[in-house]
Amino acid sequence: METSLIAQGLDLLLYGMGTVFTFLTLLVGITAAMSALVNRFTEEEVAFAAGAEVPNGNSSVEPRIAKAIQVAIDQHRGRK
Repeated sequence: METSLIAQGLDLLLYGMGTVFTFLTLLVGITAAMSALVNRFTEEEVAFAAGAEVPNGNSSVEPRIAKAIQVAIDQHRGRK
């Protein structure tokens, strides 16, 4: 009787851990595929958001306002 109970416990352990491992492996794979897909279609927008210059070079923001924005960002990040 005791051997049967231990065998059932090990079967349940392997089944449960196998299910979790399979789910997490699928989750990582699907997440990586979705990330690659999004990066493929939004490459230009990401480059612009990362701090690249405006493509046409014309800025509609006044220099004094741009300076105020930069100072606020620096203060928020803790730089002075």
